[in-house]
Amino acid sequence: MSDSFSSGNTGPSARGDCFVTLTLKESGGITLDIQSKVGDLFGKSIRNLCLDMMEYYGIPDAHLSIEDQGALPFTLRARLEAAIRKAFPDCKPFLVTDHSGIFYPSEKDRFRRSRLYLPGNNPKLMINAGLYAADGIILDLEDSVAPSRKDEARILVRNALHELNFGTAERMIRINPFPAGILDLETLIPEKVNCVLIPKCESREDVIRADLKIKEIASESGIDHPVYLIPIVESARGVGAAQEIAEACDTVVALAIGLEDLTADLGTRRTEEGDESFVARSLLVLAARAAGVQATDSVFSDVANMNALEKTALESKKMGFDGMGCIHPRQIPVIHEVFAPTSFEIEKAQAIVMAYEDAEKKGLGVVSLGSKMIDAPVLKRAMKTIRLAETLNRIPKNWRETYGT
Repeated sequence: MSDSFSSGNTGPSARGDCFVTLTLKESGGITLDIQSKVGDLFGKSIRNLCLDMMEYYGIPDAHLSIEDQGALPFTLRARLEAAIRKAFPDCKPFLVTDHSGIFYPSEKDRFRRSRLYLPGNNPKLMINAGLYAADGIILDLEDSVAPSRKDEARILVRNALHELNFGTAERMIRINPFPAGILDLETLIPEKVNCVLIPKCESREDVIRADLKIKEIASESGIDHPVYLIPIVESARGVGAAQEIAEACDTVVALAIGLEDLTADLGTRRTEEGDESFVARSLLVLAARAAGVQATDSVFSDVANMNALEKTALESKKMGFDGMGCIHPRQIPVIHEVFAPTSFEIEKAQAIVMAYEDAEKKGLGVVSLGSKMIDAPVLKRAMKTIRLAETLNRIPKNWRETYGT
């Protein structure tokens, strides 16, 4: 059995990361070999960080080799902890005392036009993610992480949630399917998570299991903010159970669809036109609406084709989706613009709301605009359009005072 344990990434593409090798010894104390691109500036602090962690874990004799490509402290700590926990699987986690990651509790009906997926084992993509203005940032532990690197990614994501600022974006995690997802939840829910994405969801039991586990962890950890759920439907069976999934518990805020796995399950391939998934996507929107939750479309995989992305997003909006997934920050502005209300949509919504409020003042039992009746769903949709327009500063908060002038 080897007495060397490694963690992290190396090579030219590992910018912002490091590769740590821990070799246990029988004597000789702690020795360090640190090769760092920022060693002239931060060599001493890197050395002290390593020694502090070795002392914390009570390791008296070991050689520590680090190839550093400019990793921030949260990454260095995560990589070193992962190597140590490979050597000593039962050792306790290491977290700095200060929980510096800024956290904003979320609302069930907040706008979720975009959700940006970030691979859970790639720290360089996490550092500035809050600057991209996505509605949600997903630290992914599932498909983007190799099976052999799940433990490393889990520790890195935990540290990122603990220390990084993601701005006003919802802090989301995509866990692994159960039972591995249980460990993901136990590790990450205490670190201030807004939403949990449940991959490959096929039944209400999948949702209930996650919800109960989250509530158990929240109770034990003293968490008093809501943790919402977004099940991802990625199979024919999941599409068939979409409504019962959406109605499984009151913490479900949206249904998402994953088209790569779904098309594979259907025995077809995904196309730009999307004809092969039209029925499944329509059923998912219907299920979400019936359950009173949002519907969010799959990611668009061609990050270089902005025209095709816009076309897909427009089709998605027309079908009734509230937003889409993103795999690159450059996709966010396109998606936001498409899912923002147009001038025509805003003006129509304002007219509907004003007609309804005028009818209420007059005590009228029937509300109409022109020749069309205004019922509760029409009013609700109009109010949602106006709320988004106000959020995006496309109309002022006092628009009623200036409307029609």
